[in-house]
Amino acid sequence: MAKKFLSITEAMKKASGKVNIRGWVYRERGSSKLKFIVLRDAETTIQCVIEKAKLGDEKFKIADKLQVETSMEVTGEIKEDKRAPTGYEISVTDFNIIGGSDKYPITKDQSPEFLLDKRHLWLRSKKMSTILRIRSTYTFAREEFFQNNNFYRFDPPILQPSQCEGGSTLFEVKYYKDVTYLSQSWQLYAEAAVFALERVYDTAPTFRAERSKTSRHLSEFWMVEAEAAWMDLHEITELAKEELKYCIKKVIEKHEEDLEFLGQDVEKLKKIVKKPWPTIKYREALKMLKEKNNLEVPFGKDLRTIEEETLMRNFDTPVVVTHYPRNVVAFYKPADPANEDEALCFDMLAPEGYCEIVGGSQRSLDVKDMEKRLKNEGEDPKNYEWYFDLRKYGSVPHSGYGVGLERVLAWICKLDNIKDAIAFPRTMLRKSP
Repeated sequence: MAKKFLSITEAMKKASGKVNIRGWVYRERGSSKLKFIVLRDAETTIQCVIEKAKLGDEKFKIADKLQVETSMEVTGEIKEDKRAPTGYEISVTDFNIIGGSDKYPITKDQSPEFLLDKRHLWLRSKKMSTILRIRSTYTFAREEFFQNNNFYRFDPPILQPSQCEGGSTLFEVKYYKDVTYLSQSWQLYAEAAVFALERVYDTAPTFRAERSKTSRHLSEFWMVEAEAAWMDLHEITELAKEELKYCIKKVIEKHEEDLEFLGQDVEKLKKIVKKPWPTIKYREALKMLKEKNNLEVPFGKDLRTIEEETLMRNFDTPVVVTHYPRNVVAFYKPADPANEDEALCFDMLAPEGYCEIVGGSQRSLDVKDMEKRLKNEGEDPKNYEWYFDLRKYGSVPHSGYGVGLERVLAWICKLDNIKDAIAFPRTMLRKSP
């Protein structure tokens, strides 16, 4: 009869008696009579004690040669032991080696670049596996949020014929005898979908050929987006706030200890979720920067990282900034009828230097204005005829936004670099492993 294996967490909940577990050697030390193995699985670790007197010389010789990352099955008696790293210990009665390990190349105090070169192995580290578990919980919570709010999942094409966020950041792809581009956003296709489904969301890879070498930029990242018919700017910004609060709350519920391990102040994060998140206009932001931070920014200038970081020193929660100048926003963001130099758009900025994590807008319904703006950007409006068709056949007001998944994770996990918020980061200087 096949053995029934428990996860380490399940074994610790059992607390006593015989258990079968399996995993990888995380730490090992010992003497000529005792071997201490810290075994890890996907969630946690446990100390296993191998005694020569119990297992015999031959078995102990095998145990004595175990190296870090050897995979193995362990049978033994579990008991509570406050001296053990995670509070429990297994007295081993038998073990079986599944996969041996060479000398593991990752040790303490290695450079970030080396760890990126060995990313396929570094994923096994406690830090990376913790982040990836939180990422999984966050994306599942997002599915829950939108399903609970009567949205439909809608998946866009990744290969797209035109730009959405600026032609200079397009990745060109050979497409048979022609060329096409990797997606910068699902937005244009989501706008087509709302006339069929009204409310849609998705999680999809996004590509930007930005020549940036900062801790906040990736060439390939995951954009989690939403689009809704009938919603105006105020309604869509409030939806974005609700979404993030819901997902962060779910992460806290499941990963409080993980967040603490990563250095996050969980109590502070709980308070942030409970507080109202303010909305201010771009002009108010400029006034605040001048009066509170002695930083003068002229109207018409997009807020860079330095201005965003400075502005966010005045807040301890995310802030929505609306009504950016029309001259710095994309062609599909309409003018505010009350102020033609302002667009009906928004960014959400996170505190503590994490800055922009969400961007969105109400969508323009004025085809002639969009054609004019595309021409000014050097784009051919003919490439967008299918998009303009959406305005010809029963158009309605609609709005949407995109959340930079890695940027949100970097903030809530208190990461120094966005590269650690994704399994295999792609940047201007890195395309492997």
